[in-house]
Amino acid sequence: MVSSLQPLLQAFVIDVQRNLKNALDIWFQNLRAQALLTAFLTSTFLAWLIYPPIRTSTSTSNTTKSPWVTYTIISTSLSLLNVVGGAWPLLVNRYVPEPYLDEFFHIPQAQVYCEGKYRQWDDKITTPPGLYLFSVVYNKISMLTCETSDLRFHNLSVVLVIVAAATQCRNLIERRQAERVGKVTSSSLSLYSFHTAFNIALMPVIFFFSGLYYTDPLSTLVVLLSYRHHLQRIGPEQPSVLSDVWAVVLGVAALFMRQTNVFWVVVYMGGLEAVHVLRSVKPGAQEFLTTLHDPPLSRSGPDDWFFCLLSIAVTALCNPVKVLRQIWPHLTILGLFAGFVAWNGGVVLGDKSNHIATIHLAQMLYIWPFFAFFSLPLFLPSIFGFVTRPLQTIHSLIIGPNALFTIPWALFTALLSAAVVKYNTIIHPFTLADNRHYMFYIFRYTILRSPLTRLLLVVPYTLARWLVWASLASAPSATQASKPKPKPRTAAAQQKAPAVTKDDNPLTLLDSPTSVSATTPATSTAILWLLTTALSLVTAPLVEPRYFILPWVFYRLLVPSWSFTPLGVGKKVDLRLILETVWFVAINAVTMYLFLFRPYIWKDNEGNVLDGGRLQRFMW
Repeated sequence: MVSSLQPLLQAFVIDVQRNLKNALDIWFQNLRAQALLTAFLTSTFLAWLIYPPIRTSTSTSNTTKSPWVTYTIISTSLSLLNVVGGAWPLLVNRYVPEPYLDEFFHIPQAQVYCEGKYRQWDDKITTPPGLYLFSVVYNKISMLTCETSDLRFHNLSVVLVIVAAATQCRNLIERRQAERVGKVTSSSLSLYSFHTAFNIALMPVIFFFSGLYYTDPLSTLVVLLSYRHHLQRIGPEQPSVLSDVWAVVLGVAALFMRQTNVFWVVVYMGGLEAVHVLRSVKPGAQEFLTTLHDPPLSRSGPDDWFFCLLSIAVTALCNPVKVLRQIWPHLTILGLFAGFVAWNGGVVLGDKSNHIATIHLAQMLYIWPFFAFFSLPLFLPSIFGFVTRPLQTIHSLIIGPNALFTIPWALFTALLSAAVVKYNTIIHPFTLADNRHYMFYIFRYTILRSPLTRLLLVVPYTLARWLVWASLASAPSATQASKPKPKPRTAAAQQKAPAVTKDDNPLTLLDSPTSVSATTPATSTAILWLLTTALSLVTAPLVEPRYFILPWVFYRLLVPSWSFTPLGVGKKVDLRLILETVWFVAINAVTMYLFLFRPYIWKDNEGNVLDGGRLQRFMW
């Protein structure tokens, strides 16, 4: 049998080598000086936005060149992503010159807008016109045309800006977390922030659509820009009226990209701002509770989640004016969205018949394997802890401080998952009708096999959910645990402590005394993330990997760092991020190869050729 497979394997290898050689030839032929110069200028500009090397400092330290080291690292990484990533839309244009799948609707609509016909609309399009308006402005600035090839290159630029926006978001998250626990933060940028953002841009479902004219990359970017503004608003200073106005503008811009973004800019960000205000309320002003119960996720269990929600509700009821002053921009966005729904007669534009809102609780089961697959390298601490200390891990899960809540909670969630599988598994016709998407094959070989298989899938759902939650609530690393804990400071001492300190390192590493990358998110943040994820998914009858992008991005931004002490380099950088980069590059390489070089003719069950015999391609 092995001998019979050998010729097939050799033919496959030869075919792969030929295709890759042709792809490299096309790429090298288009690496002209002008393209390289544009990539360099774009990357250096974005690097300046992330970490400007010219900084005001009164220090006489002889390490004043360190900001330029950081700037060079960032600009070089972005240049590499720009040049190498630019091969993807280039190859798509060469091998798939005509609009493909949803591009069949998006590209003609964008071309209509480029002609100034803003009242003309394709009723098959269900999302708002933000992508097309962006393309009109982008083409006028860059002096490009609205041809298919030029429109596709828009999303490559968007993915590069996603790196900048996500870096700033993660850096602000670390600063806000440090301020909340009274830690001193560094004025420099953490390597963990930049590498996390770089991997977010490489995330296969996001990066794949950097070569096609789809809404998802731009929608992700606009939501990240809104989130960045939100993180600035919850700083030590009270937000100004101008900041309020910008919050509304960015929120409305996010809604122009996709309707479901309303959950992230209203529920998630508005909820976080409300909690931020409630943390500043003096204990004496609270009528029923003395303090807001919001421990770090690493020290909370189901009982803490309940008391966290209860304390937020009671404190908010006792301080409605302060809460409303902070979140009125988000309420304004919600009001504008409600007005749109009333005017439109529903949430969906265009084809409403195939996009009817439905209670689809099974979405909150499917999301965990999705996260587990793409975030596999992030689970190393949990896997390593179980392999090296299995008894201690089991003890913490079953006989730990929260055991009385953990065991019932595990049983309750397992039974609830089984009930959802049995009574709320919805199979949308589009899922089974289109074998060009990977989701078709996932459903075909798992959920559609038998009712028993569906129930057995509760086990991987539960395991994946536990791994995702453990990565969010990861305990401090061995390096940090071995250090003596600092003595608690008084409130007066914390107020006198500087919020920012000078750090001469080019990039703040994990072993730096000013590093706060390992700080876990607050319980309220995790609960709001989970609530927003549920609201954005359970109303969608169709299971699409693209619907999971924003929940994954916000999860990924909240994951704390991990240092591995047995390896010297593991003390300074998070080794999981290196593995995550390799993992994403490998997935992207496989999916892009299948899309470009493994087309097929679409046929029905009786062998009849469909879609006029045009070549079909596999994609997310």
